[in-house]
Amino acid sequence: MTNPSITVYVNGEALPVPPGRKLGELVDAHTPSRSGVAVAVDGEVISRAAWAEHELADGARIEILTAVQGG
Repeated sequence: MTNPSITVYVNGEALPVPPGRKLGELVDAHTPSRSGVAVAVDGEVISRAAWAEHELADGARIEILTAVQGG
């Protein structure tokens, strides 16, 4: 029997994840550092303090944005 998964969309790309996956785990898997990172789920910015407890729902649209320095 296969493990069930849900599908979330990270920066427009479909990604299967296990049910119960937390936003913080997803961010850690997609960025080398949390510094300068902002995350929105379904158009709502989620505070960094809430990432560890924010459970992802099937079909969630997640935008992970990283600040870039330069001139």
